[in-house]
Amino acid sequence: MNPIPLPDTAPIQDWIPVRSLSAADRPALCAHLLSLNEQDRYLRFGHAVTDEQVEHYVAHIDFREGEVMGIFNRKLDLLGLSHLAITGAEEAEFGVSVLPKARGRGFGQLLFEHACLHARTRGLKVMVIHTLAENGAMMAIVRKAGAQIIREAGEATARLSLPPIDVAGRWMALLDDQAAEIDYQWKAGRLKWQELREALEGVASE
Repeated sequence: MNPIPLPDTAPIQDWIPVRSLSAADRPALCAHLLSLNEQDRYLRFGHAVTDEQVEHYVAHIDFREGEVMGIFNRKLDLLGLSHLAITGAEEAEFGVSVLPKARGRGFGQLLFEHACLHARTRGLKVMVIHTLAENGAMMAIVRKAGAQIIREAGEATARLSLPPIDVAGRWMALLDDQAAEIDYQWKAGRLKWQELREALEGVASE
């Protein structure tokens, strides 16, 4: 994957871990999406979205039917989030969002590449991306991937054909997932230790 540095976020600085999320991560997903402003939500979902609609969307994500992936910093803030939702026997839809403070580092591209890899491990053949034609970042990603793009009334639908995956590719996906989970648990442990140390220092100063 792209060696884009993420300062102070991981023990290996030239690697950006993309972690597969589960139902236990719903609070982080919700916090990420709710932090997006009106325009960012519009670009992510293709229409205006209220807080209540965001919460409903997160509450109804089926983690068994699809893949939700994220990029966390060392404080476990969810900087980038993608959702690969399976819509048919051979197709899935992709959506992505990146916090303003984390843009310009290639996170959207990285999440897209991971989604493609996970789609291929599931035997999917086509990834569909519905986006607004004005969403320059997403349009650049799908063009770079060689997707077929159809524009209509300010909206764009990109269809990307996915090649079958070999054994080496499956192993790469598995090892990358395991490494990302280890990285996350390392960050979580580090945060807990910091909290404990601050609590002990507070008691000692009383």
